[in-house]
Amino acid sequence: MVTTLSGIEELVWERLSLIPDPEIPVISILELGIVRDVHYDGEMLEIIITPTYTGCPAMNLFVAEIKAAMHDQGFDNLKVTTVYSPAWTTDLIPADAMERLKKYGIAPPVKGSDDPFAPPPAIHCPHCGSEHTNLVSQFGATACKSLYTCNDCKEPFEYFKHF
Repeated sequence: MVTTLSGIEELVWERLSLIPDPEIPVISILELGIVRDVHYDGEMLEIIITPTYTGCPAMNLFVAEIKAAMHDQGFDNLKVTTVYSPAWTTDLIPADAMERLKKYGIAPPVKGSDDPFAPPPAIHCPHCGSEHTNLVSQFGATACKSLYTCNDCKEPFEYFKHF
């Protein structure tokens, strides 16, 4: 069986879809939207990624996991390129991954108003669905998440901020 260059790229995309986000293991790095492109010229494999935000501490781990996964597939001539434009956005996360975030206990991103003076959108509790929630801290375990509590079920939870 002959594998074409596009077939190899397709296999790479499939393998990348199996790498979990190190901070949110219920979604892959592909579903997170950090993998922008894959290029293979017959010798060199290049994978282009974008951080969720500048200074994201998970970037080194993303690169290490990508390199390990590609090494396992026989790609030792590998270049992982980080680009910052276009900027990453939570709009890249597909609906089914958003639902898995919720089931995992993280409130998925909610797009707010473009008006910076508008009140924040209602953040629904991923445990009970209530919109009666309170912001506890603008920053959760990572800068891309905030910490909330639910006034109804009393459970704390993280909210994945909309970027």
